[in-house]
Amino acid sequence: MPHTPTPPPDTTKSAPPNPNLVVAVLAFAGIVVSLMQTLVIPIVPELPNLLNAPASDTAWAVTATLLAAAVATPIAGRLGDMYGKRRMLLTSLAMVTAGSFVVALSDSLTPMIVGRLLQGLSAGVIPLGLSIMRDEMPAERLGSSTALMSASLGIGGALGLPIAAFVADNFDWHSLFWASGILGGLSLVLVVLLVPESKVRTGGRFDLLGGVGLAAGLVALLLAISKGGDWGWASGTTLGLFAAAIVILIAWGFFELRTTQPLVDLRTTAKPQVLFTNLAGLAFGFSLFALQLLVPQLMQLPEQTGYGLGEDLLAVGLVLAPQGLVVMIAAPLSSKISQAFGAKYTLMIGAVIVAIGYALNIFLMSEVWHLILVSCVIGAGVGFAYGALPMLIMSAVPVSETGSANAVNTLLRSVGSSLASAMCGVIVAQMTIDFGGHALPSENSFKVIMAIGCGAALLALLLASFLPHKRSTITAHGTPANAPATADAGHKA
Repeated sequence: MPHTPTPPPDTTKSAPPNPNLVVAVLAFAGIVVSLMQTLVIPIVPELPNLLNAPASDTAWAVTATLLAAAVATPIAGRLGDMYGKRRMLLTSLAMVTAGSFVVALSDSLTPMIVGRLLQGLSAGVIPLGLSIMRDEMPAERLGSSTALMSASLGIGGALGLPIAAFVADNFDWHSLFWASGILGGLSLVLVVLLVPESKVRTGGRFDLLGGVGLAAGLVALLLAISKGGDWGWASGTTLGLFAAAIVILIAWGFFELRTTQPLVDLRTTAKPQVLFTNLAGLAFGFSLFALQLLVPQLMQLPEQTGYGLGEDLLAVGLVLAPQGLVVMIAAPLSSKISQAFGAKYTLMIGAVIVAIGYALNIFLMSEVWHLILVSCVIGAGVGFAYGALPMLIMSAVPVSETGSANAVNTLLRSVGSSLASAMCGVIVAQMTIDFGGHALPSENSFKVIMAIGCGAALLALLLASFLPHKRSTITAHGTPANAPATADAGHKA
């Protein structure tokens, strides 16, 4: 019998991606982008002098990022579903890198705002990373991977403050943005080298009018929330923006329900599992950010007030830093609980832990270790919740809508954070004491904020209780085991 030679191995096919590397790179990218939330905080009081501009104008260095992120998040998610999630992820990382270098090279207000706008446009990284994981991760790795990716928003926010405070205290402020630009560039290179492009696409035509309408409504809403305290909550500008936001978003909703290829599928968003998960995400966004606003003010107030701790910003950052580590530890643990009992119960556990943390804070606020303990407890609850949120979303939507659905959930967490900022600002401005001729926030103002944070967590618990009792699972390559098939789901590029 003649010998048949063995054909040479096929070297044209690339090796499958290493799941551990893909998860590490995507989580790193999420942390880099979430650092942008706290990067500028240490230098905000100094910006008027640094940029030779009034404080009312330099405040746009924060507001611009908030508005750009709100607009970019849902649009990036939808474009990722349509044209490639990795492609949009690279675009987003290019934005944060370019924005960082623009600010690093600036010494005046205009380039600072332009750079911060570009940084805000990178906010779609986390929902895009979640969507890539759904498409590429083995089923047994999906829960822990998405939990870590979702939690990167809290990890970066907590770790960013101590790092930024240390750099701002010891180096020129531009070095903050040189460093963030380098980190953004590194994450960009790592994604190019190690993250595959998902072949799951929806195709179709981008809903440009829907994008413009949603952007206009969100900008009006968040501008009113973020600047209402400066302009006056009863001023014509603030009330006009709120009214415009309501009218535009209602009109946008009617348009989205009637278009054949909407930016956001509101019918899917109205499904109980998606709706209540999104509302719970908004409540958790409020709870997490309320603590990050509360601790810095309380720690930096003079000890002579009787409740202030008289610490500097670096100490504040070191107090909050362990929270990021706790979030990182809790996120994969949450996936194990979700697999055993269902993500609904993981979300409810997270809400209970956060509520306990704020309740403790009402009574434990007079020592540095009190605040470390409270921030770690709340961090654990946030890790559980942020790990459960994407699992609940992805198990309820078609694979072709993963990016858009995750983006809406991420957006609502950001809206919750904006509401926390506005409400806390009002409370500390109204509940004050006279200290040497200066009005400072009173001790009761902090306790009221803690009580509201506890209430927001209990609201999230109530909303989670309305989630369906059925067990939701996601099978290999991101197909929801209980999601209906759709006509355009799973189109290949």
